[in-house]
Amino acid sequence: MNTPALPSSAHAPSERAAALRALLDYHAHRYHTLDAPEIPDAEYDRLFCELQAIEAAHPSLRTPDSITQRVGGQVLAGFAPVRHQVPMLSIGTETDTSANGARAFDARVRRALGLSDADPQLEYVTELKFDGLAISLRYENGVLVQAGTRGDGEVGEDVTNNIRTIGQIPLRLPADAPALLEVRGEVYLRRDAFEALNDRQRAKIAAGAKGEKTFVNPRNAAAGAVRQLDSSVTAQRPLSFFAYGVAQIAPAPALQTHFALLQQLKSWGFAVAEQTALARGADELVAFYQRIGAARWQLPFDIDGVVYKVNALALQQRLGFVTREPRWALAHKYPAQEQLSTVLAIDVQVGRTGKLTPVARLAPVFVGGVTVTNATLHNEDEARRKDVRVGDTVIVRRAGDVIPEVVAVLPEQRTPGAAAFRMPSQCPVCASAVLREAGEVEHRCSGGLYCPAQRKQAMLHYAQRRAVEVEGLGEKLVDQLVDAGLVNTLPDLYRLGLNALARLDRMADKSAQNIVAALEKSKQTTLPRFLFGLGIRHVGEASAKDLARHFGRLDRIMNASVEQLLQVKDIGPVLAHSIRSFFDQPHNREVVEQLRACGVHWDEQEPTSAPERPLLGKTFVLTGSLPSLSRQQAKDMLEAAGAKVAASVSKKTDYVLAGEAAGGKLEQAHALGVAVLDEAGLRALLAQTG
Repeated sequence: MNTPALPSSAHAPSERAAALRALLDYHAHRYHTLDAPEIPDAEYDRLFCELQAIEAAHPSLRTPDSITQRVGGQVLAGFAPVRHQVPMLSIGTETDTSANGARAFDARVRRALGLSDADPQLEYVTELKFDGLAISLRYENGVLVQAGTRGDGEVGEDVTNNIRTIGQIPLRLPADAPALLEVRGEVYLRRDAFEALNDRQRAKIAAGAKGEKTFVNPRNAAAGAVRQLDSSVTAQRPLSFFAYGVAQIAPAPALQTHFALLQQLKSWGFAVAEQTALARGADELVAFYQRIGAARWQLPFDIDGVVYKVNALALQQRLGFVTREPRWALAHKYPAQEQLSTVLAIDVQVGRTGKLTPVARLAPVFVGGVTVTNATLHNEDEARRKDVRVGDTVIVRRAGDVIPEVVAVLPEQRTPGAAAFRMPSQCPVCASAVLREAGEVEHRCSGGLYCPAQRKQAMLHYAQRRAVEVEGLGEKLVDQLVDAGLVNTLPDLYRLGLNALARLDRMADKSAQNIVAALEKSKQTTLPRFLFGLGIRHVGEASAKDLARHFGRLDRIMNASVEQLLQVKDIGPVLAHSIRSFFDQPHNREVVEQLRACGVHWDEQEPTSAPERPLLGKTFVLTGSLPSLSRQQAKDMLEAAGAKVAASVSKKTDYVLAGEAAGGKLEQAHALGVAVLDEAGLRALLAQTG
């Protein structure tokens, strides 16, 4: 069935209304019956409200079969029908996603009850509006006998066998439960369960399984699970359930409020959301709406709004229903987290670490409370899996502070000839080769030290304490230097003059002098620190030390083949190819040579063999301040001699190197009988063993 066409709003109201009914019926069928929605909820709500407005302005156009007069949906072939003795009606939705929606509801209820401003405030129950599948559970003599979906509100589908697989739903009630109880609630899928489910689906697809798919959202996945013809499939999906109301109860308990009824359901073993609360008057409704809105993305499940219900059951009866909705309840939605937009272009961004990310440039759309013009496509595999192309109409999602993303494409609206996305072979910033390592999903620019997009990250990495260490060169200063155009590459740091630094914002003469002195001091380093500071992908502190020990000189490392690199301790194929790729880039070699020309140097030596590592196999723990060595310098000396430096003292510790103000580690050493050395003792040990 093709998507029904919708004439423009300039057509006659009768024609527009008929087309809206056909379109809404189509999408309701996709949503309720096939569990395969094509448009976001917000777009459906917009179309529905437009039809309501036309019918309100032209009552003669309101037909008995209009979707505004019924809930919507059909029984899926394969399930037995369930006729609801009490119809499962929908709650009216407040489309104003500001606090005014709560105040307007309170005002409507007060008017309907004939209350004036002088009368007491009304009490409401405030609940979460779950994004799942509505279910009715019927218990007779304490036993679950039937579970039905909403269906069209009058007739649903019998999904009892599937519902029995949900651990949160009691199969038998306590002895004090009534003889007849029909509970209404929501079956949903937690976000972590949804991600795990999609991971399994992706694995099946990758293995070549036919007919498998990933799910767009948890609601879609939950609905699909409940409506499986094979209940064993449902049992494999960890569904959850919240109760939020009662349709029938006999004999009826002497309860006067909806909140008391929910507490009674809890006592009979039903899960009720802990966020459910009481609110008095409009101000407290607003406070609940705002509080849940601020915390909704910390919840472990999806909601798209909150629900307000008049608490007193007697007042609910007085208020009654209008058409298809109770007057005493309202669903107050948050700004839609999904909307439709058009892909204007697909650009590729280069991150601070060289990772390439395709980004869809969108026609502006208001979603998740903000206007969105960009949405991440994550990586090439994801972009191709979703088959996003320039010109496509797409569903865009923004949940909380999460970066907007394209959820799905509407392929039936695609322009013929639209080209599939391909990741570029060259970095769009520096034109260096783009690489993708085996087993990884990310593409990366190989430009490293040369690529402007990676400039700031490269400098911060180089200047950190564990690398070359330029004291005082932090993120704010690097931002200023790069943004002012004073520094483009690492060697430019050493060309900075005192005057240039002093002209920066909030940079006093003394601070500028300290930076110049720190840069000068950093020129004297070690080969492992320099290697680590270059930021070669996968090269950490330990592997830098292994490389330095094995080759002794930087030029040997720069010119080593993959086969030669693989001979180094703990260097595997991925790391070996990463090192080789880095030094195969001429601009990376140029940066290294310029750093040397600026005076950055270290003591080079011949490769160190195992016999020349006198402390091999010994474990040291450092504590306190040494007279002439920093903690890092002492660690470097020990590791160069083959020792392992541990963080805590144990029976396996051979020595504790203790300086001034040594603390608990020194006490532990004495308690365990571990040998203790000071700096002089360390130097003597190295001289003796050397």
